[in-house]
Amino acid sequence: MNYEEILLIPPYSLDKEEKQKVMTDYLKELSCFHVDHSFEYKNIVDKLWGGKETLKMADSYYEFPFLSVSLFKKLELISVPKEEVVKTMTSSGTTGQQVSKIFLDRDTSSNQQKTLAKIVANFTGSQRMPMIIIDCPSVIKDRAMFSARGAGILGFSIFGSKKIYALDDDMKLNLAGIKQFLDEHKGENILLFGFTFMIWQHFYQELLKSEESLDLSNGILIHGGGWKKLTHEAVSKQHFKKSLKELCGIEKVYDYYGMVEQTGCIYMECECGHLHASIFSDVITRRMKDFSVCDIGQKGVIQVVSLLPKSYPGHSILTEDEGVILGEDDCACGRLGKYFEITGRIKNAEVRGCSDTYEQK
Repeated sequence: MNYEEILLIPPYSLDKEEKQKVMTDYLKELSCFHVDHSFEYKNIVDKLWGGKETLKMADSYYEFPFLSVSLFKKLELISVPKEEVVKTMTSSGTTGQQVSKIFLDRDTSSNQQKTLAKIVANFTGSQRMPMIIIDCPSVIKDRAMFSARGAGILGFSIFGSKKIYALDDDMKLNLAGIKQFLDEHKGENILLFGFTFMIWQHFYQELLKSEESLDLSNGILIHGGGWKKLTHEAVSKQHFKKSLKELCGIEKVYDYYGMVEQTGCIYMECECGHLHASIFSDVITRRMKDFSVCDIGQKGVIQVVSLLPKSYPGHSILTEDEGVILGEDDCACGRLGKYFEITGRIKNAEVRGCSDTYEQK
């Protein structure tokens, strides 16, 4: 199957066996493509994984090579001619940290948008809505060089029919502008998007201080980014949702897990509070001592696998996050595929989530 054919399949409709077949066939071909077109990737596969012939003989994508996410900070990994690169994205990072550089050609960038649209529509519906972006407009000014934060905003902006930024460039809450926007779209569903800590600090806490009220009972909030700072403030996911509901009536709140190294293939939180892998990607947990695959319910380091990266060899990445696969094909929300939770960062890993690195700055 080519990627256009895969895009026609509903994102949570394949069971374990069906998904294994689709992903193994596609990722084998994609891995061979990167061996043929990326000098650095070929060297890694040849020296550490037995070369392209070993890859061809593998029975499952669980056996395919994976790269440490930190390699994208040290090497310029690219599988297309540089003149075909239309966009370069950078990961989150605090001052002084090296950042990943991800090189996108037109096809990869387009497929990222199409995939994101398919995944999110499963939770919000396919109709575009008036959108409040809980960030400032200056973050997306350079369209050729995007941070992870800017990439997230631009990606989710496709779901907005009309858009307003909740914050000005000094990160002050534009309460009057938001009220006017809500008046103009009274009775309509409103989409809100932002990064977790920034929503808490610049939206929730500022709204609380103002003693003003906003009616967001028709709102759908999608948020992502690290929870590190909120954990230090003893703000749990449950408290985060409860506080927003009490203050402005918003009931539909969806967290998501994702990274700039695999933009487009995000893992959305379902109504049961579980993160879900779609048919476009997968998560594998591995034991730190030998990188063998963990059992369901056993904590390990997260490996993320995506069908999307064609312009760079980022289709199989070992992250610096720990998590637990909770189950597969049997979540009470009805979506097929694995569902999981992130439990934290591996010891001594750098802070890198959009929310966490913003706070560090």
